[in-house]
Amino acid sequence: MDNKLRILVQKCIEKDREGQRELYTLLSPVLYGICLKYMKNKTEADDVFQDAFITLFQKIDQYKFKGSFEGWAKRIFVNEALEVLRKKQRQLHIAVNTEIQIEDNYDNTSENNRISITQNELIKHIKQLPDNYRMIFNLFVFEGYSHKEISEKLNIAEGTSKSLLSRAKNLLRLKINEETSKKVS
Repeated sequence: MDNKLRILVQKCIEKDREGQRELYTLLSPVLYGICLKYMKNKTEADDVFQDAFITLFQKIDQYKFKGSFEGWAKRIFVNEALEVLRKKQRQLHIAVNTEIQIEDNYDNTSENNRISITQNELIKHIKQLPDNYRMIFNLFVFEGYSHKEISEKLNIAEGTSKSLLSRAKNLLRLKINEETSKKVS
């Protein structure tokens, strides 16, 4: 950890407002990006971002200056986003087998075809995924969690994690193929 960050963290532990503002400014771009990856729209991402920063400042005295502070902060933001999505799932009673016909009807013959897509287009499609698919996809692909870690974190079976990831990928392929077809036509 560089000295400047160490000083900022120490100021935040001491509840120094200027230190909190500086740390917020320093880490906001990265941490807001996490919120955008998990939430469906900017409004939801803004809410998670604000709540997660409050949690970060409330728990900053638990950081032991071992390991990456940024990694520690990212975990808080990922956990906050996951908690919001879990609550949302409970409220909406989202079934695990949502969109199952997409996987069953997917044409595997085109699996070897490579499709060129911009990062912004990919993010747009990821945001359109159902919450449970997007959550598993982000944890596995972007955060690097294993299916075992995902299953423990979300209290689901490891097979469910694998299945949801597969369905998310298939749905993404379908949407990207549809968009690519429209561009070619």
